[in-house]
This record gives sequence, C-alpha cells and structure tokens, in this order.
Amino acid sequence: MNPLPEYKYGAARTMAYLHGQYLQDCVAAWRKAKAANITLPETDDPSYVSMETLLRHMLSAARSYMVWMCKNLELSDPEIKPAPALEAIEAEADNYLTHLIERWRMPLAEVEEERFNRPEYLSNWGVRYCVDAMLEHAVMHTILHREQLEALVEEQAAG
Repeated sequence: MNPLPEYKYGAARTMAYLHGQYLQDCVAAWRKAKAANITLPETDDPSYVSMETLLRHMLSAARSYMVWMCKNLELSDPEIKPAPALEAIEAEADNYLTHLIERWRMPLAEVEEERFNRPEYLSNWGVRYCVDAMLEHAVMHTILHREQLEALVEEQAAG
C-alpha cells in the first residue's frame, strides 16, 4: 500500500513511491553483492571504479533526478543533501536512503498532470525528457542497477 499523501497527478505519486521501494531493493542488492565480493565489469564509466563508487552513483542519481524535476517545474529546492563522501558512503548509506525517501515524498504532490508532460527539458547528460519521462527513468535506474548486481552475484557464484 502506498503511504504517500494524495497527489494531483496519481501516476507521479505511484512513481515516487516505487522509486523509494526499488531504491531500497537496489541498496539491499548492493550489500549482497559487496558481501559476495563480486568483481564489477571493466568499463570506462567512472561509476564502476569500485563498489563504493557504484553505491554513491545510485544514491547521487536519486538526488539529482528530484532536484532536476523541481528545477524544471520551478518548484522549491527539495533540500536533499548531497550523497555522503565516498569514504563514508557504505557506513552512511542507510541513513541517506531514509533521507532520500523522505525528501522524495512531497515535492511533486501539488503539480498538475499537464505539467509533467510538456515541455521537454535538457537532462544533465544531454538528452531531452519531459518530467514524466524523467520520473520513470528514476524508477528504472534503480531497477536496472538492482538487476545488474543480482546477475553479477549469480554469475560469479556459479564460477
């Protein structure tokens, strides 16, 4: 059951709720992968330098999606603190996760449905999104990382 208050646009309420649920699942998958001592795939992506950089990337992205949406909808700053420093990310992940989920609860509640779909805005990585698509992207980002981590644990356990 979705514990968030009512929103003017019900899909945004559902996506904000799902983001929190899947982000928790993603961090849990990260912890299992870390405990299994998995090796991340080789890549030029700086988010995959270490398990800690991957965790920080996942949590920082959750912050940046909401900040981006609020900025483009001309809403107040959601006051989401930056992710903990790399050397503290593992120890502070649970508290930061709680903070993220709490700060994701309300910013979009009073936004009318029409504002989620038009216009499009330039993302931080140069792709144009409407706010509705960015909200969906934020949810999928957590699912993709969770699935990736679970697959790496399974592959590496099988040898």
